[in-house]
Amino acid sequence: MNFFLETLFGGLLAGTMYSLVAIGFVLIYKASGVFNFAQGAMLLFAALTCVSLQEAGLPFAAAVAASVVVMGLLALAIERAVLRPLVARSQITLFMATLGLSFIIEGLAQGLMGAEVRALDLGIDDVPVFVGDVMLSQFDLFAAATAAVLVLVLALLFNKTRVGVSLRAVADDTRAALSIGINLNRIWQIVWAVAGVVGLVAGLLWGARQGVQFSLSLVVLKALPVLIIGGFTSIGGAIVGGLIVGAAENLAEVYVGPLVGGGITSWFAYFLALAFLYVRPAGLFGERAIERV
Repeated sequence: MNFFLETLFGGLLAGTMYSLVAIGFVLIYKASGVFNFAQGAMLLFAALTCVSLQEAGLPFAAAVAASVVVMGLLALAIERAVLRPLVARSQITLFMATLGLSFIIEGLAQGLMGAEVRALDLGIDDVPVFVGDVMLSQFDLFAAATAAVLVLVLALLFNKTRVGVSLRAVADDTRAALSIGINLNRIWQIVWAVAGVVGLVAGLLWGARQGVQFSLSLVVLKALPVLIIGGFTSIGGAIVGGLIVGAAENLAEVYVGPLVGGGITSWFAYFLALAFLYVRPAGLFGERAIERV
């Protein structure tokens, strides 16, 4: 039973790392209906910026603060140069724009900060922590606590502030929001800036775990099943989806893997997402699209 609990809780904690990536997608999708394929590149750019500033001599806290400013400026540039000219275009056009944007951001990051792998130390050692007889990872506990704080801050932002009310209005009905004077461009700037900060948090955690390298941008691929399971429009769904994917991967690798020769962690999440598409296409917490004819 202890081994089962360690496997289960280890998977749940690891799933919070996927959730942090998925939250960035949810923020932009809720505000604009656009699936931002550039979120992985933003995660990479944020992590590279922070570690490069540290290497230049800035203390960690100052490097993080400066990285937040950089991601805010990047968000403003994206809104001004990419989104605003395409505001009236179809969703597939905007998706293709974010796909191209991802390669531009990666190229910019490589040109400015190089392509070598960098080590990132957050001061949190990945050592075992015992909760009763159950052994857990200290780093995973820290990541889970970070995700909980981030979700709490976002919930307060969206539910208790004027900006949050405006964002929810834009997400519900863009035309109606524009008709009552809400500045769509400003809302998009704020959302992309917040998504950049979320990408920074996720990038720091993933970078500390596997090094700051260009493969970090591929983390977005693991966020896809999380979004399908949890729903593209729910921050809570992103958290729940990440927990389900993390736990299912760990349990399947331990208990099903030996029956099929192992190595199922890389594809089991997508199998699970496919099963959800059959029974609940909108995800657990997603909003079902209603079309009037």
